[in-house]
Amino acid sequence: MRDLSAIVKAYDVRGIVPDQLDERVAGAIGAAFVRVTGAARVVTARDMRESSEPLAAAFAEGAMSQGADVLDAGLGSTDLLYFASGSLDLPGAMFTASHNPARYNGIKLCRAGAAPVGQDTGLREVRELAERDLEPAAARGTLERRDLLGEYAAYLHGLVDLTGVRPLTVVVDAGNGMAGHTVPAVLGAPLTVVPLYFELDGNFPNHEANPLEPANLRDLQAKVVEVGADLGLAFDGDADRCFVVDERGAAVSPSAITALVAARTLAVHPGATIIHNLITSRAVPEIVRERGGVPVRTRVGHSFIKEQMAVTGAAFGGEHSAHYYFRDFWRADTGMLAAMHVLAELGGSDRPLSELTAGYARYAASGEINSTVADTAGRTAAVEEAYGKRDGVTVDHLDGLTVTLADGSWFNLRPSNTEPLLRLNVEAPDEAGMAALRDAVLTLVRA
Repeated sequence: MRDLSAIVKAYDVRGIVPDQLDERVAGAIGAAFVRVTGAARVVTARDMRESSEPLAAAFAEGAMSQGADVLDAGLGSTDLLYFASGSLDLPGAMFTASHNPARYNGIKLCRAGAAPVGQDTGLREVRELAERDLEPAAARGTLERRDLLGEYAAYLHGLVDLTGVRPLTVVVDAGNGMAGHTVPAVLGAPLTVVPLYFELDGNFPNHEANPLEPANLRDLQAKVVEVGADLGLAFDGDADRCFVVDERGAAVSPSAITALVAARTLAVHPGATIIHNLITSRAVPEIVRERGGVPVRTRVGHSFIKEQMAVTGAAFGGEHSAHYYFRDFWRADTGMLAAMHVLAELGGSDRPLSELTAGYARYAASGEINSTVADTAGRTAAVEEAYGKRDGVTVDHLDGLTVTLADGSWFNLRPSNTEPLLRLNVEAPDEAGMAALRDAVLTLVRA
């Protein structure tokens, strides 16, 4: 019996190839996935990593051994896989390690209709079955290969029409990831696309495909200024997240993008529910209410967002990590569709992006700050003890510890699921207030 507990995470499979994740493991997961879902047919897609093609092929062999047919969509972004799962109503498997280094790979699983699969929604059962060898079914499934890129692009164009926008120059940093494959199919005239690192290369020779790290945005920022572009877009390795840079080369907060897309969504769906996680700026729920919508606050993590979208019927959801979720996209996340909303908004305005987004960025934020601590629970309790009894303070424990002060400043302190880390996010009305609160909390955390 194999032990897969080290690589089957809360929401996906992720490990080092081939030490933890190899073709035998992928095949076992493919067989187990069919058993758990009862699927007669599954769809797969893969990113550009060298190990992705053999792992996807092994998964397909495992699925076919249990009698399921496999539709291999080939190279694709994670949101292309969600499109395939949603439009074809099939369970799906995406082979990617997203922004992780080249030695990693992984598998993101979903049920038909792009419904998420996590520990409590089937992933635990998949792991348990994959840890033992399953007997093959009496009849073997078949393999079909089909390119879905054109259909994916057409579907997105049906949601956001860019044909009437003013001509824009946009620099796109694909980070040698899957945006280099999908952007040329989706973004064209009247846009002028200036490509950066569109060559598919799972070794990431230019920089990590993780735009959440400021260092990985520098090339994009410099190029936007150099060519006088209207904006820049940076995608992560599997192109499900998108970060935005304005015409000055300044990064636009994902909270501001969430508010902008929420405003556009509410213009089409008046009174709609909008999901935001608890580390997004408080400007997001304020703007949603001002536009007549209903904001709903959730924990950090895509499974919680998608669950609340299903429960509430929300039209849109955003996370400060630059994941954006759309009801019209099977409640799945797609960085490309979020980017298209930004392009449509900018292309329908005569203002630069910095002015357009200024009204959505009302407060000063610290960004996420990680601290390595031996006793995460103990340090969190110490912070709560220091702040919890002050006048005008409110405390909640939806996800870690959130403390809101009387002047509207707030911070969230939550532990990592996998490392001895506490993650701190702080927001205040101005930079000085934010810095003071940030430093005071960090002093307690790191004591």
